[in-house]
Amino acid sequence: MWQQHLQQIQLGDIKTLARCISLVENEVAGYEKLLQLLPPSTTPVIGITGPPGAGKSTLVDALIGSITEQGKKIGILCVDPSSPFNLGALLGDRIRMSEWYNNPNVYIRSLATRGSLGGLHPKIIELTDLLKAAPFDYIIIETVGVGQSEIEIAGLADTTVVVVVPESGDEVQTMKAGLMEIADIFVVNKADRADADTFVKNLRLMLAPSFSSKQIPIPVIKTVALQKKGIAELYEAIQTHIQHHTINDKRLWLLAEKAYHLIQHKRMTNINKAALKKEIELAGTTFNLYQFIQQY
Repeated sequence: MWQQHLQQIQLGDIKTLARCISLVENEVAGYEKLLQLLPPSTTPVIGITGPPGAGKSTLVDALIGSITEQGKKIGILCVDPSSPFNLGALLGDRIRMSEWYNNPNVYIRSLATRGSLGGLHPKIIELTDLLKAAPFDYIIIETVGVGQSEIEIAGLADTTVVVVVPESGDEVQTMKAGLMEIADIFVVNKADRADADTFVKNLRLMLAPSFSSKQIPIPVIKTVALQKKGIAELYEAIQTHIQHHTINDKRLWLLAEKAYHLIQHKRMTNINKAALKKEIELAGTTFNLYQFIQQY
């Protein structure tokens, strides 16, 4: 069954892809078998992150236009903040990028963080790998832009685009060090606002090789996403970075961390606290915690 699902995904069957994403998301029995069948893929992953209100969704919408104009196919995962009541996506994909839903070259899926502390979906790596099995030319992941999601995306994406606006703090100096470290490309969106040029100038000064740990200057691109200004330059910068991309050490660490948690989860599958409590209760006054845990 899983082999057949994979073959359908590789042929571009979007319904099968959507169904399999749900199966992985909800940990339906046997979903690991599908993941184990996934072949290696070199499909580039573009991460779009930045603080809330920077215009990430509008930028992604405009970027989809530039990519599809080239006849390319694209898969998008939008990670939304979760409702505290049902862990569903608060924003949802119905209100964003609506013009692309009937485009056969575009697939958009909205994911809730489901309470994940980092701000990314707890199965974001698995779902990204699932999309990489489909015949997409690019995959875009747009994060919530809160917590650690800005940092985590660097381990997942081949190219990380950090979106900021001219009023992102009093000055560039107030920008989180993490954002400075992870960005492969900086986008100053809403660049038609006052003081945008000064902001860009200060940002470029801070990103110069003499101040930054990166040897190659990070591109800083001005955009006005609502008017589609600067989007062609952004797409060109993304393509250039992908061509010169090397193995991302942060991604290896993230995968090692993910492997650790998956192994931990797997080994704890048959252990539950209620059963432990019962065993401890039966041991009575002779109970020794350290002798007890040796049997596990």
